[in-house]
Amino acid sequence: MKSVLITCLLLISTAALASGQEQAVGSKQKAVGRANTHLRSAILTRAQMKEAERRLADMGYWTGAVDGRLDKTTKSALVAFQKYEGRLITERLTLDELEAIRTARPPQARESGYGHIEVDIDRQVLLIVNDDSTVRVLPTSTGSDKEYLDEGETSVAYTPRGRFLVYNKLDGWEEGRFGSAYYANFISGSVAIHGYPTVPNEPASHGCIRIPIFAAREVSKLMPLGTIVLVYDKVSFVSAKPWAENPQRKKAALYWHRVVD
Repeated sequence: MKSVLITCLLLISTAALASGQEQAVGSKQKAVGRANTHLRSAILTRAQMKEAERRLADMGYWTGAVDGRLDKTTKSALVAFQKYEGRLITERLTLDELEAIRTARPPQARESGYGHIEVDIDRQVLLIVNDDSTVRVLPTSTGSDKEYLDEGETSVAYTPRGRFLVYNKLDGWEEGRFGSAYYANFISGSVAIHGYPTVPNEPASHGCIRIPIFAAREVSKLMPLGTIVLVYDKVSFVSAKPWAENPQRKKAALYWHRVVD
């Protein structure tokens, strides 16, 4: 009986010791995990920042100067990257983001072979597509799809999908019913691509296509009258290659836009 009791006590002590060791290992692993998480979310060094900027710029994101500073243009490029890649929009350059930037591929236009503008509603980005199919990418904010009152009538904040042409342009600031627009490029009625003081990370406009103010003037220069603009989402896309391949059809479409709008 005494030997049985001693055996039981030994088994209990061994189990307790093993449990304590497992808890210690578990606590150590959790501590290491927290440390790794903190490390991966830490702000980058100046050299790492420059690497991220250079890589973003090489892929076509509008970074501004590659100087290792997270200024408004670099942050805008990071947001455009996070939007295009479907990542969480953090506006922070961390080690995780740097590794994602290192392995990412340049954004691709939906249609290639001719110069035009694309507005991807789902990703909330604007792509300036060159004749050689290279792109420059900016974050944008389009119509919120919410109802609003306009001069006593209910309207929906909707950005139309389809193929359009820049049929009218305004330089500088324009005061409208819904705020100020900077270098507006009209594509359909009162819907325009323009700079705006704020470009939220989600659809928030009354229907216009907002882009950051710092890029608005240069973007407008890259969009002369007659520039093709494709606005699409995951279920709607209209090709404009017939316009690109036949200038007369494009000219007729531009005339129609000017008369109707």
